Amino acid sequence: MSTPVVDVWGPVAPGTRSSYPPAPEPHDEWTLAGGTAWVYYSPLNRRQLIRPVILSDGFSGGSSDLDQLWHGLEENGAYRFVSELHAAGRDVIILGYGDRTASITANADTAIDCIRRATAERVGRAKLAVGGFSMGGMVTRYALAKMEQDPAQPDHETALYFSYDSPHHGGWFPVALQAFTHFATDKWGEADGIGPVLRQFSGLLNSPAAKQMARWHIGKAEETPKQAPERVEFLKELDELGGWPRQVRKVGVANGVDTGVGNGVRPDATAVRCDGETLHDTWLKTQAQGDQLVARLQKTGEEPISIRTGGLPDIDGAPGGLFTMPSPAGDPGSFGLAALLMGLLGNAVDPEVIRTSCFIPSISAVAAGEIDDPKALHRPIAPDHSALDAFMCASRNEGHTTMTEELGAWIVNEIVAVG
Repeated sequence: MSTPVVDVWGPVAPGTRSSYPPAPEPHDEWTLAGGTAWVYYSPLNRRQLIRPVILSDGFSGGSSDLDQLWHGLEENGAYRFVSELHAAGRDVIILGYGDRTASITANADTAIDCIRRATAERVGRAKLAVGGFSMGGMVTRYALAKMEQDPAQPDHETALYFSYDSPHHGGWFPVALQAFTHFATDKWGEADGIGPVLRQFSGLLNSPAAKQMARWHIGKAEETPKQAPERVEFLKELDELGGWPRQVRKVGVANGVDTGVGNGVRPDATAVRCDGETLHDTWLKTQAQGDQLVARLQKTGEEPISIRTGGLPDIDGAPGGLFTMPSPAGDPGSFGLAALLMGLLGNAVDPEVIRTSCFIPSISAVAAGEIDDPKALHRPIAPDHSALDAFMCASRNEGHTTMTEELGAWIVNEIVAVG
C-alpha cells in the first residue's frame, strides 16, 4: 500500500517529527493568518503564479508537517501528483495549518487568506482550483461557500473545488476504540512514558476538529455515542452558507469502492483482546447493528466496565477509505492502535487482531448518502446519489487519503478540464 497523504493521528511519540526527507525548497513561502503555504511554480510558468492549485492539509496533531504532506503527494512512488500538475502548467500551493485540531471554521479563515493571496499574486486571469485531503476538503468547502455568501469577502475566482476522501457526511472512529482510549487515559494518563501518548490520542479524539467530523462521538468511556454539539453547530453554519460553494464545479474522490462491497471486516467480531499486568480480559469488538456489547474494559484489580451501543450501523466493514495511522511501529490501523497501546501498557495481546476498519465510508467521501443508514452504506453508488457534479471511487478499499494513479490522475484531469 502506498503512503497515505495525511497522517491521521500524528507521530506516536509526542514531539517527534515524521521520518520523511525534506521536501524541495519552495519557490515562495507565505505566512498566513493561522498557517503557512509553500508555493511551487510550474517549470512552464517561469517563476510566475499563473494557474494556481491550492492543496489543503487535513486533520492530525499539532501544526502541519509540509515535508510529510509533500512526500505523500509526490514521493510515495505510486503517482507524482505535484509533478503531473506542473506538467499541465499548474502552480501548486501546499496549504498547512498552525493547529490541525482547531475547528474547521477557524482553519477555513486560513484557507480564505491563502485564496486571497493567490488571487492577488496571480499573473493573468486564470481561475483557481481549490481543495484538500480528508478534513482539508471540508475546510476548503466551507471557505469557498463562506466567500460566496459573505459580502465582506472578495470573489474567490475559483473554477473547481475538489476533495480527496473527505468526510462530507461524517467519519467513523470506532466507539470501542474511543472508549478504550479515554478509559486508558483516565487510568494511566499520568504514568511515565505511556501517559503522554494516551493523553495525545484522547485529546485528538476530543479536539474541535474531530468532534466536528465524527458522526458518533464520546468524550468519556461510558458516554452514549452521538453527534457532538460542535458537529451539530458546524453543520448548521455550513447549511446557512448553502452547504456547498455554488459558483464552482464540485468533484471528489473516495479511497473506497462504489460497488457496495465492504472491506471484509465482520460485524460483532472480537477485534482485539488482551490480558496481563495492567488489563484483565479486556476486549473490543467491531460494530454491529442493534444493541451490542462493544467493549469490556477492566483495569487489573478493579471492576470491569461494559461499553454498549444501540442503533449504530455495521460500519467497520463498510466500503470506504481505511483508518490508517503511519508511525514508527508501522501502520496499525484503528484496532491495531488499540493493540499497540495495550502492549505498551504491559499486556499480552492475542495475535488474532483485526487491525483496521472503515474510516471514511465511500458514500461520505462522495456525498452520496447518510452513513447512519446501513442500507446506504453497503449499496452501489450511482452518479445521481451524489451532491458532487462528478466523482471517482477507487477500485478497492484502500488506506484513507492514499495517493494513487487511479484517483490522482482523475483529479488532475478535472483540474486541466476547467482551463
